[in-house]
Amino acid sequence: MKVLIVGGGGREHAIAQKLSQSPAVSEILCAPGNGGISEIAQCFDIKATNIDGLCQLAVDTDADFVVVAPDDPLALGLVDRLAALGIPAFGPNADAAEIESSKSFAKKLMKKYGIPTADFAVFDSLDLAIDYVNEKGTPLVIKCDGLAQGKGVIICNTVHEAEAAIKSMMSDEVFGKSGSTVVIEEYMTGPEVTVLCFADGEYLVPMPSSQDHKRAYDFDQGPNTGGMGAISPSPFYTEDVEAYCHEKIFLPTLQAMKMEGRPFKGVLYFGLMLTPDGPKVVEYNARFGDPETQVILPRLRGDLFSIMQACVNGTLRDIEIDWSTDASCCLVLASGGYPGQYTTGYKITGLNEAAGTVFHAGTKKTAEGEFVTAGGRVLGITALGDSLAEAVKNAYEAAKPIYFKDMHFRKDIGKLRETSEDMI
Repeated sequence: MKVLIVGGGGREHAIAQKLSQSPAVSEILCAPGNGGISEIAQCFDIKATNIDGLCQLAVDTDADFVVVAPDDPLALGLVDRLAALGIPAFGPNADAAEIESSKSFAKKLMKKYGIPTADFAVFDSLDLAIDYVNEKGTPLVIKCDGLAQGKGVIICNTVHEAEAAIKSMMSDEVFGKSGSTVVIEEYMTGPEVTVLCFADGEYLVPMPSSQDHKRAYDFDQGPNTGGMGAISPSPFYTEDVEAYCHEKIFLPTLQAMKMEGRPFKGVLYFGLMLTPDGPKVVEYNARFGDPETQVILPRLRGDLFSIMQACVNGTLRDIEIDWSTDASCCLVLASGGYPGQYTTGYKITGLNEAAGTVFHAGTKKTAEGEFVTAGGRVLGITALGDSLAEAVKNAYEAAKPIYFKDMHFRKDIGKLRETSEDMI
């Protein structure tokens, strides 16, 4: 089977690596890909948001199966377009992907079906939103309704901060049209946990838990990023918590989507907060998380391609999915200045000396065969261990030989607190 992967980050590199191990996969294509992916796949310089171009590429290359990994092409209906061409694709259609692309839709869905989440209100009027903040008081969480690369969330401890956040989204359009509507949420506290689930519209299978570290700097300081590292499993995700989430959150969400006429196929991402009142949903994503994928997929035993096919075909019940008992840690090496402005094109050294698995995110391979930086998050260094502490130690050791100018990374991946703002 010839498989086309849409996307070009560390998540896509992890997916490509796992698919390359499948006996059913004979060739891997990727658009746009990156330097590391180019070593195991043929890459095409087509953006993940170029729906027409991606459909044409799938047709021209006779792709048998497409994996749509990022959020934007899912929201733009790439899976729908490919289905119309008779090409099976892993990922939800546009209607189902709205569970991520519209926070207001997701919040209203949870309220309608009794799925535990933070109290909230939705506004498309600046004045009404500010009136609500003054009435409720702080702390509050202000979120732009649409997709914003994981950065459209602002935690506000004062009314002044909340008003400024709302104005930046709705008036200044710092997140474009994604901020024309805002969701204002109750501030929640507690450990953060992420659980990804394979889903085929009728049935779902949870993957091992993980935890992302979203803030740019140590001790959960600084702005939100796409993720500075991740661990798996989360020590806070006990068997009792798992059972509660499966019964009260995972299955009800899948059923709710079916009841709404939006059966979900692909990976359904649950961002959870383990509050004093019990687990609650912070956010849904409609695809593999990044960098959670880089700690989850290395633990998968078996054939990822068969699982993806089962999700598309509605036969997930028939697939046995097995996971390693090892813990894993991914350390993200980022460009100086990320998630703000940063410079690219710096030579990366030490890759061959790294002992762990190196997932390329923002890299480019030069004509001379060298790798240079080409994004904010440049590399994800993943290592396994018998314990979480060992996995964390191994990841930091593996990263030591790697260098590029202005490289920065968090020093506290895996050092968890009882309360976390990472997912808020």
